[in-house]
Amino acid sequence: MTTWWRVLVFIAQSSAFGLAVAFFIVLLRPDLVNLGGSAQSPATSYASAVNASAPAVVSLRTARLGQRGSLGAGMVVDQGLGSGVIISGDGLIVTNWHVIRDADQVVVQLADGREAHPRFVGADPETELALLKVDLPDLPAIRLGRSDTLEIGDVVLAIGNAYGLSQSVTSGIVSATGRGIGLTIFENFIQTDAAINIGNSGGALVNTRGELIGINTARFATLNRSPPEGIGFAIPVNLVRGVMDELLEHGRVIRGWLGVDAWDLPGMNAAALGISGPAVELAEVGGPAAAAGLIAGDIITHINDERMLSRDQAMNRVAGLRPGDTIHIRGHRPGAGAFETVAVLEERPAAGR
Repeated sequence: MTTWWRVLVFIAQSSAFGLAVAFFIVLLRPDLVNLGGSAQSPATSYASAVNASAPAVVSLRTARLGQRGSLGAGMVVDQGLGSGVIISGDGLIVTNWHVIRDADQVVVQLADGREAHPRFVGADPETELALLKVDLPDLPAIRLGRSDTLEIGDVVLAIGNAYGLSQSVTSGIVSATGRGIGLTIFENFIQTDAAINIGNSGGALVNTRGELIGINTARFATLNRSPPEGIGFAIPVNLVRGVMDELLEHGRVIRGWLGVDAWDLPGMNAAALGISGPAVELAEVGGPAAAAGLIAGDIITHINDERMLSRDQAMNRVAGLRPGDTIHIRGHRPGAGAFETVAVLEERPAAGR
């Protein structure tokens, strides 16, 4: 008898014995059989999530007109596609700033086919978010979820106007959270392998309950090569909430500002200075930081007793405070040792100033 045949016979015998045992267990102890299962079964359809969220996802068409005095003055010289999400019944729509930034005309098309020209409410280029408003009756608004409870592996759906195909839905999982990719000043991206294509920018990333957990913003790309598949990024809804509230209340996002530029100090480099773990090294110092006695080369380890492990963490921590707030800073100055200081934050200058 050949080896592979012996293997097949062994498998068959084992299977038969196992089935026999299982048969007697069912007869004698039917209570041990769990027909429902304690673990969550994989969904065979996410139609309920799509039905709950897709009506609130809109398509955006943008146009840029020729400038006055040019050969094509007043004529459409460029067109673009994007998506948006209705976040309130009175017509507020959140989208990406880059979708509408250079547009002279914007048209919003709802899932039911209605169209409108939106009013610009405000934008925050430092997070790539913008807010529009349409005046139409009976608008569906998406339910807002929470992005701080996301776990790696959670199923998500991306909904948007991919390549002009409105209401396109793709599925995937949360691949990572807290990503920084150098796209915006303040970053905390959700990474997903749900397909995010041209026209998806500004669209919805939703969970299996149909709740908004992110705004689709970018996909990974490389120069002179086709983009890698399955690497897309969305702005978490918790960040969207904060920006939206600031834009509605102040017309801009008010952030704390320390007046520094910095970079990450890897753990290996920090260890050489007697610091346990990565930290933040100051590259340029001005404003409140200079007034507090900080200098270029200082290494920040704590802000308000919170351990700082990266530049992005430190920037987000400071930006989340208000002008006039006082912060306590601890760190290390090469050649001098540990130091502590206090700084009073100012308002962060607007982007481009």
